[in-house]
Amino acid sequence: MSKQEDDFLKRLRATFKVEAEEHLQAMSSGLLELEKTSPGEKQREQIGVIFRHAHSLKGAARAVNLTDVESICQLLESVFAAWKRESIKPAPENYDTLHRTLDLIGTVTSAASGEQAPVDATRLLAVTRELDDLGRCGPPRAAPARESRGKRVEKAHLSGKTDGRPEMAAPPSGDVPSEKPAWAQTVRMSTAKLDKLLLEAEEMLAVKLTTAQRAADLRNLQGVFERWKKEWAGIQPQVRGLRNVPGMAEMLEFLDWNCGHLKSLEGKLQAIGKAAAQDQHAIGRRVEDLLADSKQLLMLPFSTLLDLFPKLVREISREQGKEVDLVIRGSEVEMDKRLLEEMKDPLVHLVRNCLDHGIEKPELRARQKKTPRATITLAVARVNGNKVEILVADDGAGIDLVKVKESAVKHGVISAAAAGQLDEREALALIFQSDVSTSPIITEISGRGLGLVIVRDKTEKLGGRVSVETNPHAGATFRIVLPVTLATFRGILVRAADRTFVIPLASVERVARIEAAGIKTVENRETIVLNGRAVSLARLAGVLELPRVPRKAHTSDLLPVVVVGAGDERIAFAVDEVLHEEEVLVKNLAKPLSRVRNISGATILGSGKVVPILNVTDLMKSARKTSLAPPAAGPGVTEAKTEGERKRILVVEDSITSRMLLKHILESAGHEVKTTVDGVEALTELRTNDFDLVVSDIEMPRMNGFDLITHIRGDRKLANKPVVLVTALASREDRERGIDVGASAYIVKSSFDQSNLLDAIRRLA
Repeated sequence: MSKQEDDFLKRLRATFKVEAEEHLQAMSSGLLELEKTSPGEKQREQIGVIFRHAHSLKGAARAVNLTDVESICQLLESVFAAWKRESIKPAPENYDTLHRTLDLIGTVTSAASGEQAPVDATRLLAVTRELDDLGRCGPPRAAPARESRGKRVEKAHLSGKTDGRPEMAAPPSGDVPSEKPAWAQTVRMSTAKLDKLLLEAEEMLAVKLTTAQRAADLRNLQGVFERWKKEWAGIQPQVRGLRNVPGMAEMLEFLDWNCGHLKSLEGKLQAIGKAAAQDQHAIGRRVEDLLADSKQLLMLPFSTLLDLFPKLVREISREQGKEVDLVIRGSEVEMDKRLLEEMKDPLVHLVRNCLDHGIEKPELRARQKKTPRATITLAVARVNGNKVEILVADDGAGIDLVKVKESAVKHGVISAAAAGQLDEREALALIFQSDVSTSPIITEISGRGLGLVIVRDKTEKLGGRVSVETNPHAGATFRIVLPVTLATFRGILVRAADRTFVIPLASVERVARIEAAGIKTVENRETIVLNGRAVSLARLAGVLELPRVPRKAHTSDLLPVVVVGAGDERIAFAVDEVLHEEEVLVKNLAKPLSRVRNISGATILGSGKVVPILNVTDLMKSARKTSLAPPAAGPGVTEAKTEGERKRILVVEDSITSRMLLKHILESAGHEVKTTVDGVEALTELRTNDFDLVVSDIEMPRMNGFDLITHIRGDRKLANKPVVLVTALASREDRERGIDVGASAYIVKSSFDQSNLLDAIRRLA
């Protein structure tokens, strides 16, 4: 085969992979529906639909020379033909075989497009034998010398001859109806091209904003002429008095000419301003239409994501001996493709969480007078026009808040005393903390305390929020609220410390002005009352750690505040000025600024000015820390740590660079630090001196961090000593081992943030 032919085949197989995924998804969904359908005409119709997809997939595989897929589809046709004739009755284990077969076809297809390694021939042979046995019905065929299709496929693999055409199976009774070819209905296009097209369309928003800015500039310039006319009219009596003064004729003539010239310029400016306003309106409308139409190109129904969940629920529930029905609502709701892709993993985590933690086994449900078959609901709905709500609910055992608190205390997320003071809402919030899990053991499905952290982080990254409700023995409900589209949104521009920021409008509950006399201090927090409800007050400039700027003398006594909310929490941020609302285009920050606390991105205003976009979730976390901190000692004064806050910390790190960095961070925070180079030296220090906490690496000579923790936990005097691991080992296995040996916190160096370390120390020591 020439290189040109080889390249063409690769492109052809890439196209085939897309088509194959559509057929496989349709067949998988059909099997799940078939399993729930009673025998009869409807079941036969469903079998016929699945058969047609298998037949189409077989023909497409033959076109790209994928004989393995072609042979498997041939055997699938035989199975479905026998089922339709009702020669054999499908059993539950038959469906397991068919689902494994579809998974195998997907793997073979991916391997053919170069995305993964080729499938082992043994696995292919095992599947062909299973399918051949499944497709047989009635007594053996009259011609004993005739080999089964499975045997012929097996021989072909053993001999290495897989290029021959497999025998065509007879279709089920009745002709397969001809369908309109896909190419006549749709155009296949790379999603990368669509993404690029949408990005270019979104960039046109800058053109819209720029034309609006130019029109505003012209209106402001017209205001200059209005002021000039008032001034000119005011001195007209003096000018008239000068007309009788000798020698003033030339100057008066110039003033008359100058007045006429300026009036002419004003007229031209008015014409240009009017044209600019018309252009602004026309361009704005066209850009909005272009953006709306471009976004529609990437709007997909939620069903494109939901199709994978019926099979997921079936497989896990069968593995765990549970009976579960999945109810899906709102699959027709459309959403930005990019959001769908980002939400796949979080929703998988939530559904697995329901299956593993929430749903009980049938016998336990029966004892609780509940139906043996549990229900998981996955619902999607549009809310408030530009948002979508995703609901994942189960009717299982609910969330055990006692176990949640115990896990949080065990892993150092919160102290036992603080856990005892939490109300239900605060206790529920702990499930979104790293390492908190109610599972008694760690499995491949759950127990690592990471799934709900992923859900929270991904949701907040996309500008959404997640909340949870639970009832004992009645189940739990997770609600995720997200924007319908990415990239553009409406935001409120505010000023703080002489700088401009954008706050996403979706997170803003209201904008208000308050009197300074209305600010009260409650439990060391500034608080205001809005609509009869106490709301914490934070100074935006202070939260962002900006230098204090004196207020201007003419500033109003009323203080502008922007109230933002997440879940049930509300915080009012005091700003210098609320400017206006406008649509903004998000520009993601490039490395090394891709993750800056309190900032989610930037936008370019029509004036060309670059303005940061605030991350509301980060902002609220920072505000909580700021409001709980003691009052500042005064301008230019650094408040010294009190003796109660100062901790003695032992740093165990063999790298001199990392050791000195940790020492600097901890000492700058006011702590007393002693450094050691490995676990052996650290144990000696711990047994001879008193330390509040240990910060250790894992990979070190003589004794590593895991072994050090094991020795600490085995020593009666040191057993309760908090140990924070700061390491480059980021794998799930290493994290799990750290949890198993008793680490109080696990911080990965690749995503190291000194605030995380200091927060952990504050909680633990």
